[in-house]
Amino acid sequence: MSGSYDRALTVFSPDGHLFQVEYASEAVRKGSCAVGVRGKNVVVLGVEKKSVLKLQDPRTVRKICMLDEHIALAFAGLTADARVLINKARLECQSHRLTVEDPPTVEYIARYIAQIQQKYTQSGGVRPFGISTLVVGFDGKEPKLYMTEPSGIYTAWKANSIGRSSKTVREFLEKNYAEDMDEKATVKLAVKSLLEVVQTGAKNIEISVMLGDGSVKSLEMTEVEAVVAEIEKEKEEEAEKKKKPASSSST
Repeated sequence: MSGSYDRALTVFSPDGHLFQVEYASEAVRKGSCAVGVRGKNVVVLGVEKKSVLKLQDPRTVRKICMLDEHIALAFAGLTADARVLINKARLECQSHRLTVEDPPTVEYIARYIAQIQQKYTQSGGVRPFGISTLVVGFDGKEPKLYMTEPSGIYTAWKANSIGRSSKTVREFLEKNYAEDMDEKATVKLAVKSLLEVVQTGAKNIEISVMLGDGSVKSLEMTEVEAVVAEIEKEKEEEAEKKKKPASSSST
């Protein structure tokens, strides 16, 4: 029982919990799913897109944002909280360039975002950010992927997911991830993992690809549809292969 310990952010419960931070993590689990996958010389972000209303401009609903020329971020959780955190991170990127005359590393920005998230778990009169982020980019020619959590933890990953059904997607990634994947294989794995939770197919999937030269491209709907069609075709072929041995053994 949380008792009254969930009312104050800075008060631990007797069994060592900060309930407001745990509730923030729950807000992340209710958010739409986001996936990050690192390849050999590519890093891919994929997000589950909510269906926009008929009269709404879809360009105003963004789940993948650029922080700097070589760093991108995807998030799950409260969009308004994400907007504030993204603006702070962009400002820090520019400040770093101005002060050091070099672009910031991906780890530096991931650590900076986590530092702000941690600060909001320890101060009175505020609440934790209700978002987790996936920060991707290149340090030189090496692709990087970091995850930050509402508690202020940041960790490096080869592939990971946040948001709705993230545990299911992470287990799928663990089974299917391979080292040194090329661009096509990395995109395919990202789409395939999102299809574990997105039932409506390509129209609710957004994919951004960052290459070693620093260029970033968002895949068009037709490109995502082509990848989804290829995945479905493979599934059908696998199902047929399974049926054939079963039918031959029964004869």
